[in-house]
Amino acid sequence: MTTFVDRVELHVAAGNGGHGCASVHREKFKPLGGPDGGNGGRGGDVILTVDQSVTTLLDYHHSPHRKATNGKPGEGGNRSGKDGQDLVLPVPDGTVVLDKAGNVLADLIGHGTSYVAAQGGRGGLGNAALASARRKAPGFALLGEPGDLRDVVLELKTVADVALVGYPSAGKSSLISVLSAAKPKIADYPFTTLVPNLGVVTAGSTVYTIADVPGLIPGASQGKGLGLEFLRHVERCSVLVHVLDTATLESDRDPASDLDVIEEELRQYGGLGDRPRVVVLNKIDVPDGKDLAEMVRPDLEARGYRVFEVSAVAHTGLRELSYALAELVGAARAARPKEEATRIVIRPKAVDDAGFSVVREDDGLFRVRGEKPERWVRQTDFNNDEAVGYLADRLNRLGVEEELVKAGARSGDGVAIGPEDNAVVFDWEPSVMAGAEMLGRRGEDHRLDAQRPAAQRRRDRQAERDDVQREFDDFEPF
Repeated sequence: MTTFVDRVELHVAAGNGGHGCASVHREKFKPLGGPDGGNGGRGGDVILTVDQSVTTLLDYHHSPHRKATNGKPGEGGNRSGKDGQDLVLPVPDGTVVLDKAGNVLADLIGHGTSYVAAQGGRGGLGNAALASARRKAPGFALLGEPGDLRDVVLELKTVADVALVGYPSAGKSSLISVLSAAKPKIADYPFTTLVPNLGVVTAGSTVYTIADVPGLIPGASQGKGLGLEFLRHVERCSVLVHVLDTATLESDRDPASDLDVIEEELRQYGGLGDRPRVVVLNKIDVPDGKDLAEMVRPDLEARGYRVFEVSAVAHTGLRELSYALAELVGAARAARPKEEATRIVIRPKAVDDAGFSVVREDDGLFRVRGEKPERWVRQTDFNNDEAVGYLADRLNRLGVEEELVKAGARSGDGVAIGPEDNAVVFDWEPSVMAGAEMLGRRGEDHRLDAQRPAAQRRRDRQAERDDVQREFDDFEPF
């Protein structure tokens, strides 16, 4: 049964925003008390958060589909809907978040580091929030926005200071078991280690972590054996330790050639050329192993490597090795740039940024793109004529109609708002502004006139009649 997973594809869905409510306050002797529809609640986010108690992505391997809760719709009496609950997904330290194309979205290192993988949808405004001096009783409310749907890839890259690399059965698991309190599986056959093992080593005042990576073989960087699957776990390590077997039973192998093979695999994998190397000649408790270590040590030191002869079984040479690794880890930590205080970067929009664009496509369709127009379309109930009129007013005030005219749009041309896979398409008709007030303003309920004083109602009606008479007097027949 699989117990360790370090790469999964996760399908996350944020919560949808709740719809706004269209309601009119009613009580005894006051049948039309004004709009009182509440706003919809915000949809929940899907958040990836580093949790030190989590060491594998196994849970997401078994359950890759995760969804946050939706926001509740608004209600009458100015009651807003409840926000959806955020879904917090714990991930191991060192998890990298990528999109389907392999682009890095976030690198989560350090307990509590988080990333919003999917943003919850906004709640729709109720008719109480849409009311104004000109629109006293809107008969509609805005719909809640749908939450984000995303497919992300999670990759775990072990966070350790030192990585032990080498052939299978070179003694890496035995070495980590005596240097630290880790208890990896140890046996006398190759590929005993199937998952990376972590241990904590204390050398004087320095405490560092050490990782035992599954054995590498020729062609590991191209996918042979287990190398390609686990080579990512050495990317974050500051020091690489070559564990070489001086008592191998294979006649065609020796420590020097093993070192060359592993170095070539690391070179082909890439990105590890700047890490300091240390060579450990293991199994010197075996008589032939001791002799072979003494033979190859001068050649390895001539190449520039620091060489240590150790025996994990006899606990020989371990103290010198642990303190040498602590020295290298300390130097690597000191060379790292200090973390700066969090800075807030403000990037204001350009003064000439309209917030949208109009493009004429090859088939003659005019496509409108922009955050605001696309959001307004998603929030519009197209079954409500008043809501559609409100959308038209908003787009007109934003300047969409003016840009369509500049782009050459004519009455009856097709206009699409939004991306190709989810757009609203309609036949465009330019607005006629002159005399529009005579037809009544969108979103205004004339029944509310009964709530105004009688004298005020008479004055308003007389003003309307005067306006109509002036229009008639100014009319000149052709």
